[in-house]
Amino acid sequence: MMSSDRLTKQPLFWLIITNGGRTRAQIIKVLRKTPMNANQLSSLLRLNYDKIKRELAILEKNQLLVSEGDYYSATYYLSKLMAKNYRVFEEIARARDSFYS
Repeated sequence: MMSSDRLTKQPLFWLIITNGGRTRAQIIKVLRKTPMNANQLSSLLRLNYDKIKRELAILEKNQLLVSEGDYYSATYYLSKLMAKNYRVFEEIARARDSFYS
């Protein structure tokens, strides 16, 4: 878990390039614009609900997202840590996209 105020590149790098990283990157990009629940994300991204829940749990465990509400109706937001370090995320996401294109 990342506990400092500053998000380091290495943990975020592994969260974005490993299995599920593309989905996690998509979730972060969407939630930067507007908070959503898992069902809304699943519909918007056209991905399986269980996969979305799994990736949300990973992002929340690593303090990149926060949620408000109970399990099914929880709304997800970027954490202050992620919002503050969004440029680091963009840099890694661009590198990932150029590598896989």
